[in-house]
Amino acid sequence: MAASGAVRGARPSGSRALYAISVASELTGTGQQNIRMYETKGLLTPSRTAGGTRQYSDDDIAVLQRIGELLDEGLNLAGVAKVLELEAANVELHQALKRARSRPR
Repeated sequence: MAASGAVRGARPSGSRALYAISVASELTGTGQQNIRMYETKGLLTPSRTAGGTRQYSDDDIAVLQRIGELLDEGLNLAGVAKVLELEAANVELHQALKRARSRPR
């Protein structure tokens, strides 16, 4: 769902890891334990420092905010996971369609 791996290499600008879990929690109004649980459930994958500390990007913050919106709408975590998966697939399909339409005939 979210990009991972500041240790593995460069990340796109919106996915540059900037925030500690305490800051991510404050920015999203989500408890730190819940953020850890979302990671365990595979809803997001923050970067890790060489020492193993979680670091969250703007993209991760957006995912956390989306999770909060979906939970507020009454979805459970399984439903949230499915919606996030479908939204990501939709973005990929739109990008593929745009590439296909821009190719010369």
